[in-house]
Amino acid sequence: MGMIKRQHKRGSSRSQPAIGLKQTSKSRPSIFGTIAKEKPNKKEKRLSVGPQMISLSRMFDLRPSGYDSQVPSHYTEDEALIFEEGNLMAGSLEALIQHLVPTTNYHPDRTYVFAFLLSSRLYIKPHILLKEVCQICVFQQNLAEDEINQEKLGTFGPNILQLLGEWTEMFPYDFRDDRMMKQLKEITQRIISIYPELQTDFASLTHNLINKLSSLHKYEEELSKINTEAVRKSSIQEVPTTDITEICPSPLECAQQLTHIELERLGQIGPEEFVQAFAKEPVSSETSFKDMKKTSNLEAYVNWFNRLSYLVTTEICSHLKKKNRVKVIEYFLDVGKECINIGNFNSLIAIIAGLNMSQVSRLKKTWAKVNTAKFEILEHQMDPSNNFGSYRSCLKAAMWRSEGATNAREKIVIPFFSLFVKDLYFLNEGHSSKLENGNINFEKFWQLAKQISGLVTWQQVQCPFEKKADVLHYILTNPVFSESNLSLASFECEAPFSKNEKERHKDLKSKVGIS
Repeated sequence: MGMIKRQHKRGSSRSQPAIGLKQTSKSRPSIFGTIAKEKPNKKEKRLSVGPQMISLSRMFDLRPSGYDSQVPSHYTEDEALIFEEGNLMAGSLEALIQHLVPTTNYHPDRTYVFAFLLSSRLYIKPHILLKEVCQICVFQQNLAEDEINQEKLGTFGPNILQLLGEWTEMFPYDFRDDRMMKQLKEITQRIISIYPELQTDFASLTHNLINKLSSLHKYEEELSKINTEAVRKSSIQEVPTTDITEICPSPLECAQQLTHIELERLGQIGPEEFVQAFAKEPVSSETSFKDMKKTSNLEAYVNWFNRLSYLVTTEICSHLKKKNRVKVIEYFLDVGKECINIGNFNSLIAIIAGLNMSQVSRLKKTWAKVNTAKFEILEHQMDPSNNFGSYRSCLKAAMWRSEGATNAREKIVIPFFSLFVKDLYFLNEGHSSKLENGNINFEKFWQLAKQISGLVTWQQVQCPFEKKADVLHYILTNPVFSESNLSLASFECEAPFSKNEKERHKDLKSKVGIS
């Protein structure tokens, strides 16, 4: 595909390339499988992630055409960055690193810090990058000298503090690496010895970082316990004695509890995980494939989407009585409607995916009793035509509401995650990471960072709804049937009617030893 590289002014803007994802033969509604079937219109421009408040995403939005450094060039010819029409387009890795390093009178723009730290890990490990930044600082500012003082350094101390503060705030997971913490400690001690008045600020930086890492560790432990219990319950395949409508009779309350889960899991995804998820192979001797593939929080969020879809299908197929199946289907339709009102689009799509699974969609007699008008309204939200135009319009409305929010509930925006990933995939695959001359394509870095910055803003929203422990526990741990058991349960609900279904039923019973 083409790369982002402009040599002269162009009269028209460029739309993103439409690159399809590989389809899977599995019927499990995975995050990638859900979006793979639709081929978007190549001429259609996707909506970009918009601002909600004065934030990182707002800063990117104020620079729609790219990063424009206002700092005079301080590089040698062989290290020069390439600007075009005032925007940074490309440069060598060394020059881009140099542009990250603060001086006595310079600090890199926050948007540059985010964009470079996000994608530079494709070429250099974070701990090596931090080490190089520290070494450049020591060399340029003569920090090793005994007689160095604040008069000589000017605002270098506050500037390096700001860079380290932004790094630990934006990419705290980098500091789970002991080598990162060692480098942070060493540069901190060196700066404090020259700027003792910054000791409190550095202590606050470290405190906030440790709290964030502790929170992540606690989340991972809780997630492991929940997953272990869910797997144990599902392996037993007990016949359910209750259902979601009894545990949580209110569809609104159910949607609120789903929002709790969404915001918690979405909030734990590090922005770097998107770049690492797309990494295909090591691109330098300093970067190993294993190091780059740290995407556990992103994968946990994908698994949650799958679980919710299967939970919906399981809840419906667990009932032998048609009226009970109708009740559960209409319950989830109401939950989906409440999810739209809240701005929780990911749960909405997971619910629709569960209702569309073959084990539910084949229940013709059941659907005949359902108010299908509700279902059609919800399905319209995930209509893939015009590159999911209906959904994108609804998302844009939620973003506008969030931007002008007067209360915490109006701030919630939980996007259809698979489509968000798909947009990033297009951008990543559609443009080269390096130009023909070997320079790094910073414009691509910038565009990736701009899209991800919107998600960062949404991740910071605190869920305003009261937690219901029993409902959350049920949703997260109640058994979900396997593919085969779902099919068997579906055939118990409504007998197979076609030749293919009868053969499928016979084959399934044979596999599980049912005569």
